[in-house]
Amino acid sequence: MSPVPPVRPARTAPSPRTRRRAAAVVAAAALLLPLAACGNDDGDSKKDKGSGSGAKAGAAPKADLTILAAASLTDVFKTVETTYEKKNPGTKLTFSFAGSQELAAQVKQGSPADALVTADTKTMDGLKSDTGTPTVIAKNRLVIATRDGNPKKIKSLKDLTDSDLKVVLAAPEVPVGRYSQQVLDAQKLKVKPVSQETSVRGVLSKVELGEADAGIVYKTDAAVSPDKVDAVTIPDSQNAVASYPAAALKQSGHKEAAEAFVKWLATPEAQKILRDAGFQKP
Repeated sequence: MSPVPPVRPARTAPSPRTRRRAAAVVAAAALLLPLAACGNDDGDSKKDKGSGSGAKAGAAPKADLTILAAASLTDVFKTVETTYEKKNPGTKLTFSFAGSQELAAQVKQGSPADALVTADTKTMDGLKSDTGTPTVIAKNRLVIATRDGNPKKIKSLKDLTDSDLKVVLAAPEVPVGRYSQQVLDAQKLKVKPVSQETSVRGVLSKVELGEADAGIVYKTDAAVSPDKVDAVTIPDSQNAVASYPAAALKQSGHKEAAEAFVKWLATPEAQKILRDAGFQKP
């Protein structure tokens, strides 16, 4: 005789009350899921903004940057260095100043550097294959620098043609030397310099030391030595405008940080520093 299978108790339908409780649990779970997701997104965002370095949002990447800069930026970039490093803890700026033509040669030779600032667009344009897109950060004009007190009573460019004067200019391949020759040629003036220097600071030094009676320099260079030289204004109609482009170098090992520095040079904060030093708006 076959065993009789056990009799299973009949299932009872869940009560309306039970169904309501189950529905409430499901609904609550559905509401919690998106909230949890949002919490994760916020946490990830905070990590991304800090880049794992504890940096403030918007701060430039930390790096030791070497900046090649035109000699006429020597003094103002001291303030730039202090301000930028304070704004970006962990970043160190090291500047190498020289005539723009010398800086270009360094770039071509592969000297380790991260960004470049020249005193003319011509030099920068010649390095298109070595730089990112340049940004003009400032402009400048020429003045005649004379010995303190202007003992030779120099009043204009024409006075520089006096054969009794010792006039010093920058070499033609130097931006300020090219600008100087440009303004003299425009006035059809012939000046025979006693020396041709490799940078605008070389010209300024000759006048400061009394080795020259006068020289053509940028307005901002004469301004840094008011106790040693006087500045004779050159009218705008006879003057030249020097543009200062800045660009990150493709050879940089800190490309993002270099680009951030170049970008900062165009900000109101950096522009005020340049204006206070006598540079004109780009």
